[in-house]
Amino acid sequence: MSLQGLRTCIYRVTDLPKAKAWYSEVIGNGPYFDEPFYVGFNVQGYELGLIPDEAEQPVANEGGVHTYWGVDDAQATYQRLLDLGASPHEAPNEVGSGIVVAIVKDPWGNLLGVIYNPHFSLP
Repeated sequence: MSLQGLRTCIYRVTDLPKAKAWYSEVIGNGPYFDEPFYVGFNVQGYELGLIPDEAEQPVANEGGVHTYWGVDDAQATYQRLLDLGASPHEAPNEVGSGIVVAIVKDPWGNLLGVIYNPHFSLP
């Protein structure tokens, strides 16, 4: 058995309606699945999900997994996310071969990574 690529990335949020609106703006469309226990977005065939977290404080995933979503321009996307209320975590930087990565924290403390990879193509 081997990994077959990104299928779903789920973020815990303390304010589901606000997170749904924020991610709708980030993604450019609303969720395809919208229930009180889970909100799911289709991001060009991949799943970005939101689940409610009853914690008083935002989740801080500093030591967690970094998930990177493909973009056409990591610098511009990073700036747009900051403009929409995210906070900086890792500024865009080239990691080799023209690949650029960046990470922000969404308003709930989740790490949201973006990657520009000129070598990536779906089969």
